[in-house]
Amino acid sequence: MTEEKKHLRSIRTFVMRTGRMTPAQEKALEEPWSVYGLEIEGGMLDFEQLFGRKAPVVLEIGFGMGDSLLAMAEAQPEMDFIGIEVHRPGVGRLLNNATKAGLSNLRVYKEDALEVLDRCIEDASLDCLQLFFPDPWPKKKHHKRRMVQPAFAQQLRLKLKIGGNFHMATDWEPYAEHMMEVMSVAEGYENAAGNGNYSPQPEHRPDTKFQRRGEKLGHGVWDLIFNRTA
Repeated sequence: MTEEKKHLRSIRTFVMRTGRMTPAQEKALEEPWSVYGLEIEGGMLDFEQLFGRKAPVVLEIGFGMGDSLLAMAEAQPEMDFIGIEVHRPGVGRLLNNATKAGLSNLRVYKEDALEVLDRCIEDASLDCLQLFFPDPWPKKKHHKRRMVQPAFAQQLRLKLKIGGNFHMATDWEPYAEHMMEVMSVAEGYENAAGNGNYSPQPEHRPDTKFQRRGEKLGHGVWDLIFNRTA
C-alpha cells in the first residue's frame, strides 16, 4: 500500500451523524436488511449471483437519505445498483422505500466505502461509480478530508471496467474545481466532456435534497464525468 493510500485511509472523509431514527427506519434496518443488506464479512461480490442476472452495475458512495438512488433504481430496472452509506437513518429510509417499491435491483452497505471497495468489489467489475454531493470540507485545514484525492481516484479506477465512468456532482464550486484538478491529471481517466469541461447534468441523475437546497441558496451545481481508459 502506498504512503498516499495509507494517509487517505487514516483520515475520516465523513462525519458519523446519529440522527433520529423513525419507527419505520428502525423496522427497515431489521426486516428488509435480509433482502437488501450486504455485509463486508460476506467478502467479494459475485454480481450475477447477487442479482440473479447479468446486468450493468452502478455503485453509489454516500447516498444520504437515498431518494435519488431509489429514483434511479426505479427508473432503470435494466441496471443493478449498490449503495454505500454510514448514516443509519438514511439507510433505514432507503430500505423502507425500496421495500414499498418492491425493488429487486438494489443492495445496500452501511459501512465505510473504502473498506467495501477493498474487500467486496472485484477489480474491473463496475460500469459506473457515483459520488453525489459529498461533504466539501470547505475550511482549508480540512481539505485533506475531501474524498476526491489522487489515491482515491486510482482506487476507484481499478474497480471500473474499461470505459466505465466515475460520476461526481457538487454544489460547492471550490470543491468542483478541486475535483477537476485531481481528475484531470489522474492516470487512466478521460474527461467525458473534454479537457477542463464540466458535464451537463444527465437525465438519469435526479435532483437531490442537497442540490435543491443549494440552488435555493443560489449555488450552482457541477457534474464531472470521467471515463476509465486504461
